[in-house]
Amino acid sequence: MRHPDLEFQVQADSPHSDYYKTWGEACEAAVRTSASREVPVYIDVLTWSRAGARAWGGDDAAERYSEDPEASVFERFVIRVESQGRIP
Repeated sequence: MRHPDLEFQVQADSPHSDYYKTWGEACEAAVRTSASREVPVYIDVLTWSRAGARAWGGDDAAERYSEDPEASVFERFVIRVESQGRIP
């Protein structure tokens, strides 16, 4: 999914963030980072318009956007990858 008013911010345990234009790219980066560094990684959904919110989550998301269009993060996901080692 790609929309000009929709962006995904990926951040681990540092002030540095990476930004992606698609959910899939953000998920790949978050899983890769969490697996390699063994830390939780946050994916923040950033919507810059009602249309962007609708592209993300339909009419319900568009309504939520209208309730607080100034919100800095529309929705947050926490990705944790944990290695359990070899399983016999």
